[in-house]
Amino acid sequence: MFLVHNLSGSLLPELEEQGAMRRNDYYIPVSCEEKAADLGNTKDGGDSKYDSIPLSSLKSDEAASGPKQGPTFQDGQRRVDYVLTYHVQKPQSVRRKTSHFGDYRILRILRRSLSMMKGRDMPPPKEDPEVAAHKHRLDYHEDDKRFRQTEFEDNLREMGLELEKDEGNKIPGIGFLKIHAPWNVLCREAEFMKLKMPTKKVYEVKQGSNVVERINLFIRKVTAPLHPKVEPNRAQNVKHLSHPFSREKQHLFDLSDRESFFDSKTRASIVYEVLKRTRCTKAKYTMGITSLLGNGVYTAAYPLHDVGILPHILSIPMQSQALCDQATLIVSLLVLQGDVDGMGPEANDRKILYEEWASYSVFYKYQPIGLIRKYFGEKIGLYFAWLGVYTQMLIPASIVGAIVFLYGCATVDNDIPSMEICDPRNNITMCPLCDRACSYWELKTACGTARASHLFDNPATVFFSIFMALWAAMFMEHWKRRQMRLNYIWDLTGFEEEEDHHRTEYEIQVMQKTLKKQDMSPKDKKVKLTCTDRAPAYMMGLFTMLFMVGVTFAVVFGVILYRISIRAALHMSSNPTARSNIRATVKGTAAVINLVIIIIMDEIYGALARWLTLLEVPKTDKSFEERLIIKTFVLKFANAFSPIVYLAFFRGRMVGRPGDYVYVIGSYRMEECAHAGCLMELCIQLCITMLGKQLIQNNLFEIAIPKIKKLIRRRKSDMDSQQQEDYNMTLQRHEKDHFLGPFVGLSPEYMEMIIQFGMVTLFVASFPLAPLFALLNNIIEIRLDAKKFVTEVRRPIAARAKDIGIWYNLLRGLSKVAVIVNAFVISFTSDFIPRLVYQYMYSPDGSMHGFVNHTMSYFNVSDFQPGTAPLQPMHLGYEVQICRYKDYRETPWSNTPYDLSKEFWAILACRLAFVVVFQNVVMLMSDFVDWLIPDIPKDISLQIHKEKILMVELFMKEEEGKKLLRDNHANQSPLQPRSRPASHTPSN
Repeated sequence: MFLVHNLSGSLLPELEEQGAMRRNDYYIPVSCEEKAADLGNTKDGGDSKYDSIPLSSLKSDEAASGPKQGPTFQDGQRRVDYVLTYHVQKPQSVRRKTSHFGDYRILRILRRSLSMMKGRDMPPPKEDPEVAAHKHRLDYHEDDKRFRQTEFEDNLREMGLELEKDEGNKIPGIGFLKIHAPWNVLCREAEFMKLKMPTKKVYEVKQGSNVVERINLFIRKVTAPLHPKVEPNRAQNVKHLSHPFSREKQHLFDLSDRESFFDSKTRASIVYEVLKRTRCTKAKYTMGITSLLGNGVYTAAYPLHDVGILPHILSIPMQSQALCDQATLIVSLLVLQGDVDGMGPEANDRKILYEEWASYSVFYKYQPIGLIRKYFGEKIGLYFAWLGVYTQMLIPASIVGAIVFLYGCATVDNDIPSMEICDPRNNITMCPLCDRACSYWELKTACGTARASHLFDNPATVFFSIFMALWAAMFMEHWKRRQMRLNYIWDLTGFEEEEDHHRTEYEIQVMQKTLKKQDMSPKDKKVKLTCTDRAPAYMMGLFTMLFMVGVTFAVVFGVILYRISIRAALHMSSNPTARSNIRATVKGTAAVINLVIIIIMDEIYGALARWLTLLEVPKTDKSFEERLIIKTFVLKFANAFSPIVYLAFFRGRMVGRPGDYVYVIGSYRMEECAHAGCLMELCIQLCITMLGKQLIQNNLFEIAIPKIKKLIRRRKSDMDSQQQEDYNMTLQRHEKDHFLGPFVGLSPEYMEMIIQFGMVTLFVASFPLAPLFALLNNIIEIRLDAKKFVTEVRRPIAARAKDIGIWYNLLRGLSKVAVIVNAFVISFTSDFIPRLVYQYMYSPDGSMHGFVNHTMSYFNVSDFQPGTAPLQPMHLGYEVQICRYKDYRETPWSNTPYDLSKEFWAILACRLAFVVVFQNVVMLMSDFVDWLIPDIPKDISLQIHKEKILMVELFMKEEEGKKLLRDNHANQSPLQPRSRPASHTPSN
């Protein structure tokens, strides 16, 4: 049974006294330990047994609030709209209390008696001057913080906000400042912020013609099981006319329920605007909430999540031990599951989001975008809406990619070049793949690689590349239309972003510059940071980024050396198994090494980009975010795609030929592609990188890291699991949210998807299954992010936004670059162009028979450079005089031996022509799609026009009503002079 110990009932008067102190604006905080010690000195508390009071008899503020929504002040009426936390300095006399107050009282009496004896007999000990000076500086620093805190809170009260402090000992050393915005402040700030609020006017929304409405109704019925159960049962074709809130026009709005007119998200954003506008001005420099947070005056600032069922359970009277035990079990389960699972029959927005959005069991359903926007704001709502559109658009791309892959599987047995390579009758002896250690080998041993390459290098991949280019254009247009529809639904059509407030770091730098120039500059001159002040940071950032990109290239080169050396080592191995799987071993291990390096360097680059952005001291949060995004994107893009670009465009291009190979760092010979080309290795690298980043970096890290942090906190805690559960049950909403992780923004989430979008579009010609892997990852990613936002991080400030900002420009740029990249992949990496050239220019019968022989040149083994010939020339059992290698060169017996042949130049010209034609045709088709699909849906443009007309009619009726009132007043005005003399006659 849950009990609270009390000393002869004297705890309740102490609580009343504490409540009176909290109601006072200025008071000295008294720790609960000292209060407990003073309670031990009561006249009957030392020897009497402890009385027990059921915890259900203590009414919590949330339980006593009645119909109020969310956490409230101590009075149970005023809602907590925002919370600031700060450090509470403990007095030095405070000691850790024991489990019995009586023992603590005895120890306190002994300490007092000993101190009195020391005071009589011995002089006071001398304190170290350095220690005393350090304590004095700390005390001065704390006093300065308290001074600024007091001034800031006084200014908040002058702005109309109501404050209440909570300095209990549930979280030692942390105090909470609860902030409530009364109705007049909400109305004033809503008018300043030009918030659009729904009016009483309701109009009908038409979806289009009757045919369109019937189609939409049919689709809605078919997809009804896929929609989350979040929307109330109301007509979907009715919408409130919205208008910027005005105190002079309050009659236009439905103010019958003032508590729900401004929801919790809007109230928190209004309080946050007041906090950003409030300044401390009594010191030499002004400080806002950002500077106060940066200097440690306040440690955190956040709005509150919706409350759970916990306070209501604790307020239920326990009539029996069995009932109490059941309640104990229920509460323990709630604590273990989090305070979201069991929120009672009255479901709030957070509970609905948890059940219908943040659960993996509803992965097949649409996201409740409207409720996400209502709870988290437009900016986060737009991110999840974009992620949902992107995931939906991946479905057709995945289907087409799977069909292309299956087409390659179905036609692999009919592919003539791979059949020629696998034919044992073609006894083609190939030149060694490395110097000395490698020997001659037969082409038929590359049969498996050739057949596997056909799965991805077939005529269908060209079609798929064109399809994906058009898909990217369709995706961008579809998102623009979806974004415009959301702007209309969310009343953001006329929204314009206001000037953002200054960042903490910027204010600190301006403050330091002001202190340096306070004697040199006039006081009325405004100080700001110029490009000259930021020039060292700009130069530092530029050279650092160039250096890190160079480090990325060096890492790629290191992996190249690994592949070269491990191939030579495996060729020298005496193990027949190792010698038979050289290609697979080298490809697989190199891809895994690249993946590990990419994951490690991603974390380093993310921290480095933030550090470089902080050095530049951006003025606003928007500027900081854009600069951070650019730096992070450049570094992470180079990190993720450098190995892929090398395999696609550089490997096998600068090899040389037998007898005249290109060497790097002494005796390391540049890598060659397999006879079927480098496309297979490119596919392996893309597959491992994409799956590894998604499974390990994106999903596993996001799941494992929070659990590891919780485990570490439990290990560091002195309490066992039962004590931890009991402790969690006593916490209020603002205290629980304090333990949640801070919201770090949407940039990491967007960056994951942008890199994935690059993987899907840039090299899709070499890996048609990339959209399918991205689709499966995003299905998990949506629910993973949803659970993180609902249960693991503090509630973010509801930021208004009408688009996704700079991320759209990055997506559009990637979609344009993808066309060029895929053109080069098809032209130079695959064998598509050489096959076409051979079939229509060199084939005697117009078929692909003889293509393999056409792509290989001859080499006389007597032309090997000294020291490069194989150590085991009789490895195949016979003497080799002529070997073959893949290239277009003249024969050894020609007049120009080993020079590039005319076939090489003909194929190169065709490759370049294909790049030009493919790029222009596909971009022209993409632009045509862009022009064909309007950015604003027709029904939305009609509804926006209809809203303007209805708003004009509404104001015209209002003016007519005012005119009638003036006319009636004018008609009654002639009667007034007759009555006035009679009323004033007695006074004369």
